[in-house]
Amino acid sequence: MTSPLSSSDHVSPHAALPATQYAASRHAAWLGAAAIITDEAGRILLVHPTYREDDSWLLPGGVVEPGEHPHVTCRREITEELGLDLPLSAVLAVHSFSRNHPDLRPGLPCPGEVRFVFDGGILTSDQVEAIRLPHEELSEYAFVETRDAMQRLRPVDGKIMLAAYRARLGNTATAHLADGRHILDVPALDRLDVHVRYRPLWDSPLHRGPVPGPLPVRQAWAWCFVPDGRVVVVADPGPRGALPMLPGGTMESTDATPEDTLHREAAEEAQLTLADPVRLGWVLDETGEVYGGVGPNARLRLAARVTAIGPAAVDPATDRPFARLLTAPAQAAALLGWGPPGVRQAQLAMEAARERWGLPAARAAAVEEIPTEGMRLS
Repeated sequence: MTSPLSSSDHVSPHAALPATQYAASRHAAWLGAAAIITDEAGRILLVHPTYREDDSWLLPGGVVEPGEHPHVTCRREITEELGLDLPLSAVLAVHSFSRNHPDLRPGLPCPGEVRFVFDGGILTSDQVEAIRLPHEELSEYAFVETRDAMQRLRPVDGKIMLAAYRARLGNTATAHLADGRHILDVPALDRLDVHVRYRPLWDSPLHRGPVPGPLPVRQAWAWCFVPDGRVVVVADPGPRGALPMLPGGTMESTDATPEDTLHREAAEEAQLTLADPVRLGWVLDETGEVYGGVGPNARLRLAARVTAIGPAAVDPATDRPFARLLTAPAQAAALLGWGPPGVRQAQLAMEAARERWGLPAARAAAVEEIPTEGMRLS
């Protein structure tokens, strides 16, 4: 592309114009900058502006001022809107917005916009407590699940938010979008419409000892490792998006042990053959509300070795096939919405996999979908 500040062997007709005419002929567009900021459970931070007629919400960020770089804008706007000085670790998405897009305010003479979305990181509870809003501009803020965020944002803003957040979760390259659509290959998390769900028990401690005798075990989930140290995550493709979870599920009367539950559920949901399950600990569910209010019960957490992955099949409990993903354990914890306790549990599972099976510690990489035909494991 010819630049007015450098020479080129190829001279376009515009380059022969006087400088002022050449400058006037160049395409003009607005610039914007926003940030993906989450709490420790993976919920997205949104702010509610006082000046929008449609009551929609926004990601923290704003308009790039003349002579300003987008990353400078983003940090300035975060400070002005939230009272926080946050480092930006990555460019998660770049989005180009047509001037005739239907989500524009009617009558707004917008020439088009290029928006940069940065990674503003994960806020600690102390940082959340320190948030201070300029109430003449923003009336409130909220940390919400991605599915809820889609209801609060304008449609195209929601698509940008999802692509950017999934780029963080999936450790993929910067997402490039035009009018809310990917212009390059669509990453697995976007293709499968994966959302992070807040789980009320995410901050419950993992008890390492045996489950007390009087306490019934209602659930068995496992960190299921393939030979390269990654784990399998399954995602139920429901009507509001696919929700990730570890293989496993609820104990049934035909299951003699929680390990039997794990083997059965892993085969039904993800077509996994497992070996050597080991108990990592258990989480106390004080109410058993999800099981009809049965009262206190234990949710068992295990690690297991995957010896085979078969072709995708319909899950008998839901009558639909689950998506099957391979990811590093720490990424799985983020996808599950378990926060720091999930990261600690993932580390515990990795230690068990190294000690029992000699498996390596998988580093963060692009989330991969398991092929429909299954995978051969070495």
